[in-house]
Amino acid sequence: MKPSTQIVADMGRNLVPRSKTLHVARVVLRQLARRPGVPAHHAVAFAGEWLKILRGQSDLMPEKGDRRFNDTSWVHGRFNKAVMQTYLAAAREAYALTNELELEGRDATSARFLALSLIAALSPSNNPLINPVVRDAIRKTRGKNLAQGLYHMLGDQLNNRGLITMVDATPFEVGRNVACTPGQVVFRNELLELIQYQPTTAEVYARPILVVPPQINKFYVMDLSPDNSLARYLVGQGFQTFMVSWRNPTAQLQACGFAHYCDALEEAHAAVMEITGSDSVNWKGLCAGGITSTLALARYAKQKKLASVNSLTLAVTLLDLGEIRKTNLGYFLDPEALEKRRAQVRKDGILDSGSLAKMFAWIRPNDLVWNYWVNNYLLGKKPPAFDVLYWNSDATRLPAQLFMDFTDLAGRNPFSRGEPMALGKLQINPHDIDIDKFIVGGRTDHITPWQGCYRSVHILGGKSEFVLVNSGHIQTLVAAPGKHRATYQIGTANPATAEAWDAASTEVTGSWWEHWSPWLAVRSGDKKRAPRALGSRKHKQLCAAPGTYVHG
Repeated sequence: MKPSTQIVADMGRNLVPRSKTLHVARVVLRQLARRPGVPAHHAVAFAGEWLKILRGQSDLMPEKGDRRFNDTSWVHGRFNKAVMQTYLAAAREAYALTNELELEGRDATSARFLALSLIAALSPSNNPLINPVVRDAIRKTRGKNLAQGLYHMLGDQLNNRGLITMVDATPFEVGRNVACTPGQVVFRNELLELIQYQPTTAEVYARPILVVPPQINKFYVMDLSPDNSLARYLVGQGFQTFMVSWRNPTAQLQACGFAHYCDALEEAHAAVMEITGSDSVNWKGLCAGGITSTLALARYAKQKKLASVNSLTLAVTLLDLGEIRKTNLGYFLDPEALEKRRAQVRKDGILDSGSLAKMFAWIRPNDLVWNYWVNNYLLGKKPPAFDVLYWNSDATRLPAQLFMDFTDLAGRNPFSRGEPMALGKLQINPHDIDIDKFIVGGRTDHITPWQGCYRSVHILGGKSEFVLVNSGHIQTLVAAPGKHRATYQIGTANPATAEAWDAASTEVTGSWWEHWSPWLAVRSGDKKRAPRALGSRKHKQLCAAPGTYVHG
């Protein structure tokens, strides 16, 4: 079985050029040589903590949420506890040392990411000879756990593009127990299918809502298992709910970029109005789907069509894309690495789903790599069966032009400066979207930092309400009421900075969906009798939800 450091090399291969890694290593070494007092200070701090560990006097413990050392065997045995605390002390000083180096821009981002990756790889929990849980499993099974783990590893190499399997997919089936809210596909074009969900209340609000998911995953993050589904929640609240299901593109659609996706949404929007008889629609965009929705509505504003949209909800969506560079994801936006990836995408016509999955796994290595390394390979267990993980593994491709458009937008980042961007022949600006908006961020979001999400209240025109959810990226989207003790924060004003908003905000216990639903209801018109049938004469029922594109 490969050592963990080799796994780092194998899993990261082709994501970033080796020359970039070597460059950052040289920069860090030069900084260490120039400022020898900095590493010396941290070495002394580590030595002091280590002496306390040897004497049994250290109170150093993992941070809350660090699942690597959850088992009580890490603290009950003196040796095991000393190993864990030594690692934690070394990691603490290494992180602090990296942050204290006089690095700027991309070098700082890269150094932090490489330090994170290496420190995560060297955790004693990843070593079968040190991890007490694995040692106990070896003793109890006479090594069968490692044999089963090797079988899992070979299976991943052969059947999962070398990625560690994160979910037991056998209990799930799209259309049966995920993506199973009743409805009909009532419109289809080259890029999307439009699902209309069956009302479950006698009366519905007159103005419908159109939900636009990200293009990099299947739509059913908003329709997971029945008790974890936004689609089911919305129809239960009396909203006429329409969902976009993006097509999983092949190289034949390589020329489709922002303009094509906005065209597809405009056609879906027109279908929603025709089916419901409403003269306007509420929109909700998620992550990359929120960016695309913003572009579409900014174009509406330029074309004097914005009256057909009544409100916009954006969840975990960045319009100031410079914030990405402050995250681990920013490491993969290095110009050399990005140009290499763009050249490959131009050649292939698509960005393949494996590259996306690998990149997103490595921005959270402890949770999305090493957690499964221990479970699947060292303990020989199956990964968990969990609907969110099943959806996450059902990745999609991106057309070459859409990938180019997203990376160009991130590189230029015009909206952060209040500048317009070209969409076809038009110059569009989100500040022209002068309608009510509801904007949501996640406090521990590792992909779209909440401070960047907050920036949208000033980038967009009109009146905005911001809500901060006390969770990560996906947990912010999937927030069904009553499942666990959730909290979110609300404010009464939108000051200039996210920090000022945070300081003045109020915490509320519960799901933010329950706060959003009344906000949406006020903007959804009067109640009317629910339609007896879905679709219309012009837009007939094409097939039952979840449709055909979701299976692509």
